[in-house]
Amino acid sequence: MSSLATILREQQSNLIRDYGARMHAVHHSAITHILACHTPQCGEIHSHCQGCQRDTVQYCSCGDRFCPACQHNANSDWLARQQQKLLPVHYYLVTFTVPRQLRPFIWHHQCWAYKALFDCAMATLQAFFMRDKKLQGNAGFTAVLHTHARNLDYHPHVHLIVPAGCLNPRHKIWRQKPGKYLFNPDNLAKVFRAKCIHALKQAGYHLPDPCPQKWNADCEHVGSGQSALTYLARYLYRGVISENNILSYQQGMVTFGYKNSTTKQYQRITEPAVDFLWRVLQHVLPKGFRRTRDYGFLHGNAKRTLLRIQLLLKVRLSPPPSRQLSKKCCPCCQGPLQIIWCSAASIAKQTAELKRTN
Repeated sequence: MSSLATILREQQSNLIRDYGARMHAVHHSAITHILACHTPQCGEIHSHCQGCQRDTVQYCSCGDRFCPACQHNANSDWLARQQQKLLPVHYYLVTFTVPRQLRPFIWHHQCWAYKALFDCAMATLQAFFMRDKKLQGNAGFTAVLHTHARNLDYHPHVHLIVPAGCLNPRHKIWRQKPGKYLFNPDNLAKVFRAKCIHALKQAGYHLPDPCPQKWNADCEHVGSGQSALTYLARYLYRGVISENNILSYQQGMVTFGYKNSTTKQYQRITEPAVDFLWRVLQHVLPKGFRRTRDYGFLHGNAKRTLLRIQLLLKVRLSPPPSRQLSKKCCPCCQGPLQIIWCSAASIAKQTAELKRTN
């Protein structure tokens, strides 16, 4: 199994030659971080084992959210925070997808287009919740932007994990929709399409021609929501591909595997390494853009509202899990290591990690 950094290190010049015209500053930054990950460029820590008197040197990770070789704890931390918000109700995974004809426009206007996808998806769901006779309240949901299909083609879409209930703003009571049906996907797609077209016109853009009249949306029952959260957490902070799926790298060709979403069969793609690298790097998000967002009573500023709902539903509140920095062990005797020297870069990374966990 080859790593993404290994392929990048050998093919970087060819990648820039073939795809440099399409690359932005964030792509070059991601390449620099991936190549530096777990090397002296990211900092080093010298430790000493009192048991076997062995000295070891450890290299820090780059911390880039797109690097598949680090950010191991970031996904689990996000998942743990979302699990603290789960309610004892039915959950649905709602997906809004834009047609193929719009994808080139979204690629060239990523900052505006990705935000518009979030806004239109949020407005669509809120409108359906307010108009539904059994709900008529403010919804709460978690939205995650994906820019890739399973074969890593460019395919922007928004997933939303939605509890089938809401807090009525007038009477302050919890209203819940029974059964395993939330909203009609075709109706969701129509409203989402109308809101996207309106947002395009308001921003001074024009709808690409031709563009299909029918867009796609999906509304799938996902039980307690746990499985949907676990699925979405996979691609938040470690890029769009797991290095376990890179099956081979030989003679400038890369083979990677993926599970076909239609046939559910495991398939392989073999292509030149530079094409594979661009297939992966094209999904690097604009600098500072947040891939996941909470809305309604799940928003960070609505903690009191969420607490009211949890009390109404008699949710047993458990303290949030605390995570401490993992302690390094001696590779020889597994004894505790004593740090004897750190580079400036490693100290800065350790300080940032402590602030994030506290």
